[in-house]
Amino acid sequence: MASNKIPVGISSCLLGDEVRYDGGHKRHSYIEQTLGQYFEFHRFCPEVASGMGIPRPAVQLRETEQGIRCVGVKDRNLDVTDQLQDCCRRQDAWLATLSGYILKKDSPSCGMERVRVYRKDYPQRNGTGLFVQHIKSHFPLLPLEEEGRLGDPGLRENFIQRVFVYQRWRQLNEKNPTPNDLMIFHSRHKLIAMSHNQNQARELGRIAASADSNNIADVADRYISGLMQCLHEVATRGNHVNVLQHIQGYLKKKLDSEDKKELSETIEKYRQGVLPLIVPITLLRHHFRRQPDSFIERSYYLSPHPEELALLNDI
Repeated sequence: MASNKIPVGISSCLLGDEVRYDGGHKRHSYIEQTLGQYFEFHRFCPEVASGMGIPRPAVQLRETEQGIRCVGVKDRNLDVTDQLQDCCRRQDAWLATLSGYILKKDSPSCGMERVRVYRKDYPQRNGTGLFVQHIKSHFPLLPLEEEGRLGDPGLRENFIQRVFVYQRWRQLNEKNPTPNDLMIFHSRHKLIAMSHNQNQARELGRIAASADSNNIADVADRYISGLMQCLHEVATRGNHVNVLQHIQGYLKKKLDSEDKKELSETIEKYRQGVLPLIVPITLLRHHFRRQPDSFIERSYYLSPHPEELALLNDI
């Protein structure tokens, strides 16, 4: 890419493209104006790309004798399932270049979860859009999120963190990583993994350590699969506290009693929910600028993504 932005797919209506069934859009200002500073968006509407046109009859997922089909809301003889699935299969080349995807909620093509599936005339929210089914089947590691869920601070930070981690992994893979490269990658992401699931973080360390020149490809696949599964679990306040205290240990012999007390009190206030995560992290950054540590300096935990995103201010 010409820029340093991360390639991320997006439902085109979220960027203001008038591609919805009624000719409208669902422009999302945070996605466009804030995330757009760091993400290079590849906009796509599977319904338009499949030839359904604008405007077009509204469609829905419906359980039939042939399984779940995407059919017209008013005219159930209108069945666009096959043309949508054929269109999805033609998108793999550019999908393989992405490090994340932002989807339109509730859409029978782009909905990530809880999409209405009609059984007779009663909807149940347990469906997945046809395009998303294809992505999950062919690109299971790709970070996905719906625009509606980005309003939740924890889910927003979780998705954006996964995008940045997956982008770094894709960049690492471009140069055919060695066992040592894999260990360095794990070392830099170890604390992030610990904030999500400490048991899985330890297992990831064992996986990375098992790599040699003969099995590196298989081990690397196991590692990234485990890491993305670990990161999909939203980090908890308790796990963050454990990681912060773990990092605090690297300063044990370097801080005076007053600084130690202040740091401990700040972490405790975060644990109680009085302070956001950015406060103890900023204080730790301050101390490590004065007392550098090579492991902490290489780790992404204290700087997981650009500060301008302010993701840690609400956690």
